Amino acid sequence: MTTLPVDTDAPDRAVADLRAGRDSWAATPLAERIALLERMLPRITARAADMAEAGAREKGYGPDSPVAAEDWIGAPWAMTQNVGALLHVLRRLAAGREPLPAHAVRERRGRTVVDVFPATGWDRLLLNGFTAEVRLRPGTTPRRARDRAAGPYRGRAPRPRVSLVLGAGNVAAITALDILHKLYAENQVVVAKMNPVNDYLRPHFAEIFAEFTARGWVRFVAGGAAEGAYLAAHDGIDTLHVTGSERTHDALVWGTDERAEERRRDDTPLLDKEFTSELGGVSPCIVTPGPWTRADFRHQAEHIVTSKMNNSGHNCIASQVLVVPTDWDGTEKLLTEIRAVLRALPPRTDYYPGAAERLAAVRAAHPETEVLGADGCRLLVPDVTDRNDPLLTGEVFASALAVVRLPGADPDAFLKEAVAFANDVLPGTLGATLLVHPRTEKSHPRQVNQAIDALRYGTLGVNCWSAIGFLLGYTPWGAHPGHTRRDIGSGIGLVHNAFMLEDVEKTVLRAPFAPAPRGLFTGSPSLSPRPPFYVTNRTALTTIRRVTAFTAAPSVAKLPGIFASALRG
Repeated sequence: MTTLPVDTDAPDRAVADLRAGRDSWAATPLAERIALLERMLPRITARAADMAEAGAREKGYGPDSPVAAEDWIGAPWAMTQNVGALLHVLRRLAAGREPLPAHAVRERRGRTVVDVFPATGWDRLLLNGFTAEVRLRPGTTPRRARDRAAGPYRGRAPRPRVSLVLGAGNVAAITALDILHKLYAENQVVVAKMNPVNDYLRPHFAEIFAEFTARGWVRFVAGGAAEGAYLAAHDGIDTLHVTGSERTHDALVWGTDERAEERRRDDTPLLDKEFTSELGGVSPCIVTPGPWTRADFRHQAEHIVTSKMNNSGHNCIASQVLVVPTDWDGTEKLLTEIRAVLRALPPRTDYYPGAAERLAAVRAAHPETEVLGADGCRLLVPDVTDRNDPLLTGEVFASALAVVRLPGADPDAFLKEAVAFANDVLPGTLGATLLVHPRTEKSHPRQVNQAIDALRYGTLGVNCWSAIGFLLGYTPWGAHPGHTRRDIGSGIGLVHNAFMLEDVEKTVLRAPFAPAPRGLFTGSPSLSPRPPFYVTNRTALTTIRRVTAFTAAPSVAKLPGIFASALRG
C-alpha cells in the first residue's frame, strides 16, 4: 500500500506477540478483568501530572497555566472516568446482576430509550443536572435492549482477534480509550500505532497498560502514515479502528493513486477488513430563540467559545458553525458576548500541523473575518451565506467559527430551518449541540422534541456541548448510523459504551441551561456551578486535579475540596 521505506521489525514482532497472546486474553475470567482495571487506576493517577505536563508543554504553555486543565480533562480524568464506567458495569455482572437497572430501559413515543447517566450516586453529586439517554434504532424492544446489553459477558463473546488502533494526535485519552474498548467490549488484543503529533504519550501509556503489555495483549508502536499503512495491510491484523479524518480512512481503503475513485465506485477496496472509525465532521451549535437574560447571553457565550476553543479547536467535535436566528434580537447580543469572551482569553497557539495554513485560507476566503486573538488565531466569520463555503463543507480543525443566520421569527419556524440545514448541508454526523431556554422548551415541547428526534447525529447535546459524551464512558461514541465505506462520513461503529449496548441510534445529553444558583430562575435547577471544562473557569485546573483523584478512588473526605474549588470557578 505504500512505497515509503518502513522498518518492519518492530511492527512484525508486535503483531506476532499479540497473535500468541489473543487466546489468553479471551480466556481471562471476569474477576481478573475487573482486577486489571482496578490496578490500572492508581497507575493512571501516578502518571497524571507528568502526562498532563507533557501535553501542556508540547502545546506551548506551562503545566500550571489555567489552560492546562484541558490536558487533565483530556487525559487522566477521561481515562479514570472511562475505567470507572467499565468497572461499574463489570462489577454488576460479577455480582450476578443485570448490566442495566430495570428502570433504565423504557419505551417513549414508540421508541426504546436507555438512561445511561447518571449511573451512580457520585455521578448525581458531581455532575448534578447532567443526564444522558441512548436512543435505540426503530424496532428495538426494551426486552431486546436489556437482553443484548453487555453481550460479550453474557454468552456472546466474540472470537479473539488482533486489532490495529491508529491513534489520534489531538486528545490524549483517545488512543487509550480505544484500546480499552477493543479489549473489553470486543475481546480483541491491540497494537496501537501512536500518532506522531502526540507520540510523547507512548511511555505514559506503556506504564499505564503495563500488565496488558506484559501478558501479550497490548503493544505500542511508533511511526507515521507508512507504518500505519504497513500494519493495516499486515496479514496478522484482523480488524482496524481509526480516529482521524475521512482522508485517512479513504487512503487506507481505496488508496491514493489514480485508480482510487475507480475502486470506490466499483467497491473493490485495497483493504477489505473489518474497519471501525470516528472521523469528525462539521459540527453545528444551534441557538434557539427564547427569553434570554443578559446573564444567559454571557454564560452561553462562554459555553459556545469553549466548544470552539477547547484544545485550540483541534477537536473532531469542535463547534464549527454557529446557527442563529436572523429575526431574533438576541442574535447580536450573543455575538457581542462571544467576541468579548474570545478577546479576553489568554494567548495560545493553534499547535496542530497545518492549522496556520487552514486559518490563513479562512482569512483569504473571507476578508470580513474578525481576528479576535493577538496571536492571529480565534477567527469569527460573522455571516456565511454560501452553502458551498469551505467553512460549511470541510472540517477546519482550528480556532475558526462561522456564523450562519437562518430565518424564523419563532422557535417553531427556526428549528425546522436549523434541523434541515444541519442534516442536509453540513457534512458529518458525529455530534451537534442545541441550546434552548427551559421556558422555550416548556412552551414549545412538540417542536423541540421533533428537533431532537430529527437531528441525525451520534451525540446530541441539549444545553451541553456534545463532546461531553466522549468523556463519560457510559455514552456510546461514534457517528449516526448509515455511513458506508464508500461514503464514510463521520465513520462506522462505536467506542466507549460501557454498557455495551447494541442497536444504538444516538445519545442525547442534557445539562442545566444556567449554573447554580441562577438555574433556579431559568427552570433548570441543579447544584452544578460553571463547569470546569469551560475555558473561562478560573479554578478549573485545581478542580479537575481533585476530581481526577476522586474518580480514581472515591471518598467523602475528598468532596469538600472539590466543591470549594468548583464554586469559585
